Amino acid sequence: MIFRTSLVRELVITSLAIFFVLVGIIVTTQLVRLLGQAAGGTIDLGGVALLLALALLAYLPLVLSLTLFVAVLMTLTRSYRDSEMVVWFACGMSLTEWIRPVLMLTVPIVVLIALSTLVVRPWAVANAEELRRRLENRDDVSMVTPGVFRESNRGDRVFFVEKVSGKENVVGNVFVSSIQHNRQGVMVAAQGFTETAPNGDRFLVLRDGRRYEGEPGTAAYKIYEFERYAMRIEVSEAQRAPTEKSVPTLELVRDPTRRNLGELSFRLGVPIGALILALLAIPLSFVNPRAGRSMNLLLALLVYMSYSNMLSIAEASIGQSRVSFATGVFGVHAVMFLLLLLLFYRRLMLFSLFRLTR
Repeated sequence: MIFRTSLVRELVITSLAIFFVLVGIIVTTQLVRLLGQAAGGTIDLGGVALLLALALLAYLPLVLSLTLFVAVLMTLTRSYRDSEMVVWFACGMSLTEWIRPVLMLTVPIVVLIALSTLVVRPWAVANAEELRRRLENRDDVSMVTPGVFRESNRGDRVFFVEKVSGKENVVGNVFVSSIQHNRQGVMVAAQGFTETAPNGDRFLVLRDGRRYEGEPGTAAYKIYEFERYAMRIEVSEAQRAPTEKSVPTLELVRDPTRRNLGELSFRLGVPIGALILALLAIPLSFVNPRAGRSMNLLLALLVYMSYSNMLSIAEASIGQSRVSFATGVFGVHAVMFLLLLLLFYRRLMLFSLFRLTR
């Protein structure tokens, strides 16, 4: 049918446009945050691309869900605004006949959302956490960034490197402030590099420098000059416990703790919510061509934000044992489904009254 073909085609084009816009926004915001962390020495610049890709995979279910809702809303709103809906209604079509073409686009994407939420997102979060854990366990020297003061993981040293020469692992104009035996020491050296001992220990070797050692606030300082000074590089053993977001879905089912059940409710709720939101966009898209179209957009935004907040509240409530798992999972969706039926009934009644008065 011409109606379904044209509607599905427009929905696909609009969905692709919205998807790429949302992906661009996420990539931009995440890239700025990751580059800031790389500039501060928290992560390596080489790990930015991988972390960015993992973050994009983690956000994919929410992006697809929002894409569906906005695409259906914008497509049908345009049809109302351009009076296309009046033509279709005049031909005897009902509002419920918009459900089937919308579902033709929605169902495959909802399946993709479910796959992303249940499988891809936990995998992406787990890999991102593992990568960050490895980055946090780097030694102090590997985190030094030229032109930036950097504190060691143990908090007993501060490093500063002015420049990096063309040679590998060689830096120039090194500054190190450290505390040893309750005495403050400051070292400056013209050159520094790393060296590995036969037993595997790594050292920071400074050449042609001085060490100033004493107690701050007093004149009791000693000055040492050296040609070579080696400092052992301490390796951090910081451990970060994995979160529920990184646990595979099957593990959440096998270990039904309250936090795991809360995370499981979120993973099940995202695809169900995407389907209900896509159908909600049909009655919410109504707009009077002779009036402004701001009210329906504001109402749609309110519905989406309320739905998202209710899902988050249900997840937290299940995690805190305030409500049961079944109530938290199906209660929110039941409320929104009743709202969906109410909005459809209201629109159908208004169209029926409009036809009777003609």
